[in-house]
Amino acid sequence: MIREIVHDPLCLARKSIPANKEDITIADDLLDTLQAHSEHCVGMAANMIGEWKCIIVFAYEGGYMEMFNPQIIKQWDRYDTEEGCLSLKGTRKTQRYRKIKVEWQTREFKTRIQTFTGFPAQIIQHEIDHCQGILI
Repeated sequence: MIREIVHDPLCLARKSIPANKEDITIADDLLDTLQAHSEHCVGMAANMIGEWKCIIVFAYEGGYMEMFNPQIIKQWDRYDTEEGCLSLKGTRKTQRYRKIKVEWQTREFKTRIQTFTGFPAQIIQHEIDHCQGILI
């Protein structure tokens, strides 16, 4: 189901709590909503649709990837960049890492670890910030 986008910075600044198996439908709605906005959005976190659970979805390798409870466990090569956000108007300067190692759970709640580089790494960092209540 396509959900309405949250634009209130006070709501978006709330830190999300860990997701569990009962939150699969949130991931489904999040993916539907991202696909509906794919023309100008490449990633979303659950709080952007009013659900404060640690779930992110993003465009990846011609499809979409979802992560439950993602955590960056290692990062390399910091750089300055500017990002926009579907929830907020305009763009903002921020710092990101060109390469990150992420640990997360699949929708079956199996733990995975993978290294991401370039734009996918930037998207993941932005969405994990959302889960932590950090606005960019």
